[in-house]
Amino acid sequence: MILRRKFLVKARWTIEEELMPNQATISVRQLLHQQWLLPNRFIHYLRSRHQIEFNHQYRYMNENVYPGDKVTMHFYGDEFRTAQSNYRKTIHPQLKVLYENRDLLVVNKPAGQKTHPNQPLETGTLMNDVAGYLAGKSDAAYMVHRIDQATSGALIVAKNPVVVPVLDRLIATNQIHREYLAVVNGEIPNGTGCFDWPIGKDPDDPRKRKVSGLGAQPAVTFYQTLGVADGQSLVKLRLATGRTHQIRVHLAYSGHPIVGDPLYGNEPASHMLLHGRSQRLVIPFKGSLKQIFAPIPAYFPNALVKYDQKELQGGY
Repeated sequence: MILRRKFLVKARWTIEEELMPNQATISVRQLLHQQWLLPNRFIHYLRSRHQIEFNHQYRYMNENVYPGDKVTMHFYGDEFRTAQSNYRKTIHPQLKVLYENRDLLVVNKPAGQKTHPNQPLETGTLMNDVAGYLAGKSDAAYMVHRIDQATSGALIVAKNPVVVPVLDRLIATNQIHREYLAVVNGEIPNGTGCFDWPIGKDPDDPRKRKVSGLGAQPAVTFYQTLGVADGQSLVKLRLATGRTHQIRVHLAYSGHPIVGDPLYGNEPASHMLLHGRSQRLVIPFKGSLKQIFAPIPAYFPNALVKYDQKELQGGY
């Protein structure tokens, strides 16, 4: 006899979706694994405990789904490797929310703020702010990815543990990615291209990474020079890999370090001029695309910011 757990204890998380009119006729398993990118562990529990319903009835994994089906999934916590979110809550968070739906937030992290705590009782990080923003709701803050403390820009935060592995897979397959703007010294020749130098640890400084350093791994950064003014360039960048400090290391090695980079630069400044300008987001469970923009900080030079506005008008 199959344990119908939903009758014994209330689900902690419930995901409800209605399949689109153009939904392909595929099996339940294909919907969950291939279309919605749920991990096998989740699918196991949905199947073995009948925690999924189509139009209020359980449907077996080899049965088909159809346009307009109303799908309900129940989760109890033991399906997740990390079900709890234990970030201490900022009392009055000054969080800049760029986009929000049932499952996630895209927020604008300011330069100088850490993404997440390194100690259990640490506060003041972006994840503490998100926890405070969500306080009193049924949601909580779950980290998906991070950006350097000195970097500003768009960052995704999950609001439930169900969506975390889905976002992880979308990021790993480069379906979700962020484009950066950097102000660098000098002018990068050729205008567009990619840096493909491998990155490893710097044997002389544990804080830093280095091209062809210890344990070097492949690293690819695509770049496009948008404009030049006063001996500096505004550069658009996109990562094909996600190595620590990748953009900063690649630009410094190219001879064009980011202005204000405290580790890899050659001149002091109040801020490092690297900003996560846009987030290409795939909406989990729906598959629709959304481009989200984070306003450029006021400390970026006006003489170069105009080139970004030109790109936006041209369909950047």
